Amino acid sequence: MDETRSGHGRGDAGGSPPRVPLASSAARWLVAAAVLGSGIAFLDSTVVNVALPAIGRDLDTGLTGQQWVLDGYLLSLSALLLSGGAAGDRYGRRRVYLGGLVVFTVASVVCGLSPTVGWLIAARVVQGIGAAALVPGSLAMIDVGIRNDDRAQAVGLWAGMSGVTSALGPFIGGWLVDVASWRWVFLLNVPLAVAAMWITVRHVPESRAPDTHGHPDLAGAAAVMIGLAGVIYPLIEVPSHGWTATAVTAVAIGVIGLLAFAVIETHVRAPLLPLGLFRSRQFSGANLTTFAVYAALGGALFLLTLQLQQSLHYSALVAGVATLPVTVIMLIGSPWAGSLAQRTGPRLPMTVGPLVAAAGLALMARITPGASYLSVVLPAVVVFGVGLMITVTPLTAAVLAAVPESQAGTASGVNNAVARLAGLLAVAVLPVAAGINPGVGEPLGHGFSTAMLIAAAAAGCGGLIAAVTIRTGTDIAHHMLAGTTQACQHPCTKNVDSSARRSD
Repeated sequence: MDETRSGHGRGDAGGSPPRVPLASSAARWLVAAAVLGSGIAFLDSTVVNVALPAIGRDLDTGLTGQQWVLDGYLLSLSALLLSGGAAGDRYGRRRVYLGGLVVFTVASVVCGLSPTVGWLIAARVVQGIGAAALVPGSLAMIDVGIRNDDRAQAVGLWAGMSGVTSALGPFIGGWLVDVASWRWVFLLNVPLAVAAMWITVRHVPESRAPDTHGHPDLAGAAAVMIGLAGVIYPLIEVPSHGWTATAVTAVAIGVIGLLAFAVIETHVRAPLLPLGLFRSRQFSGANLTTFAVYAALGGALFLLTLQLQQSLHYSALVAGVATLPVTVIMLIGSPWAGSLAQRTGPRLPMTVGPLVAAAGLALMARITPGASYLSVVLPAVVVFGVGLMITVTPLTAAVLAAVPESQAGTASGVNNAVARLAGLLAVAVLPVAAGINPGVGEPLGHGFSTAMLIAAAAAGCGGLIAAVTIRTGTDIAHHMLAGTTQACQHPCTKNVDSSARRSD
C-alpha cells in the first residue's frame, strides 16, 4: 500500500507528512495533482491571448475590453500571489490548493458562459484569485512531500510538464476558437480541474508550516489589490473615455492604497513583502531586470496576437502556431542556458539575454500588413525566444542567491509577483504609449511598430540593469538545482522553484 495513499489525517496537526521517493506511486500522484492544477493556471495565461479577437467580435468590445480580459486575471493573481503561498503555509497547503481549484473552476464556467464582457472580466478577476492559490501551492506540496534527494528532479519534472501546458496553449486556444468557440478556451479547464481535485483529495497528504505566528497580513493584501486596481483603471479607460470623475477618483484611491501597503508592510509581524529584502543590490537589480523583461514580454505578446489576427488577418489557430516557436525554444534551450549560467555566473547571460530579446522585439516592428511569415514574423519570434531562453534561468538563480536560505521561498514569490505585475502594467500602458486605440476588430495601425520599439527599449534596459547590479562570480551558480537547469523555465513558470535554495 502506498505510504501516502490517502491524504486524510496525515500531517493535519502541523508540520509535514512523511517524504516519499520520486520513484514511488505516492510521489507520482502528488506531481500529477500539482501539474494539473498549476497547469490550468499557466494554460490560461497563454491560451486566452489568441482568443481575444474572437471575444471582441462576439461580445462587441474593442481594445479596452480586451485589455481588461487579460488584466483582470493578472490584477488579482499578481496582488494575491504572496497571500496564496502564505495561506497554504498557515491553513494547510492541500486545503488552500483545493480551495483554489474550486474557485478557479467555478470562475472558468462563468467565463465560458459570460453573456457580456463585464461578466467575463469579473469572472477573470475571480480566476486570478483561484490561480493565486494554485501556483504557489502546487510547488509547496512537492517541496514538503518529496524526499530531499529527489526534490530537484521533482521540481524539474513539475516545471517541464507545466512548461508543456504553456507551450500548447496558443495552439489549443487557436484550434478551439476556429473549430468551436472562444468559450471552450475557458470550459476546457473544467475536466482538468476536476481530475486535479480527485487526485488531490485521494492522494495528497495535508501539511502546514509549524512556525507560523501572528495574524495573516490581510490588510496588506487588500491594500495592494485596491492600489493596483486604482492605478490600472485609468491607464486602460482614459484613452477611450477621457479623464472622467471615476478615473480621477480611481487614481486617488490607487495611490492611497499603494502608500498604505508600504506603511502596512513595515508594521506587521509577518509582512507579505519584507521590504528589507530590497537592501540587497543584487535582489533589487534582479527584480528590476525581471520587471523590464516581463513588461516587454507581456505587452508585446498581447499586441502581437492582435496584430496577426486583426491586421494581417491570420486565423486564431495560425496566430497561435505563429508564436509557438517562443515556447519551443524555451523548452529545448533551457538546459543549455542553465549550464551556461553555472559556468559563467548570472551576470553575462542576464545582460546578453535581454539585449537579444530586444533585438527580436525590434524585428517585430516590421510585422505589418503584407509581411511574410517566413522572412519577417518567424525571424523576429525566434530571436525573441532565444533572448528569453538565455535570460530566465540565470535570473532565477540570481534572485535566490541574493537572500539567506530562510528567505528563499519569499524571495521567489516576490520575483514571481514582480513578473506578473510587469505584464499587468504593460498590457495597460503599452497601447497608450504607442497611440493604439482601434475599434472592434480593426487593425492596430502604425502604433504597433511603435509599441514593439518601446518594448525593445524596455528589454534592453533590463540587460543594462543586470550588467551593473548582478554579481559575476560563478559561486552564485551553485545555488541552481540540477533539476531546474534540466526543466523548462518558461516565462509562465519562472521563479516558482523556491525549493532551489532550501536545505533541510
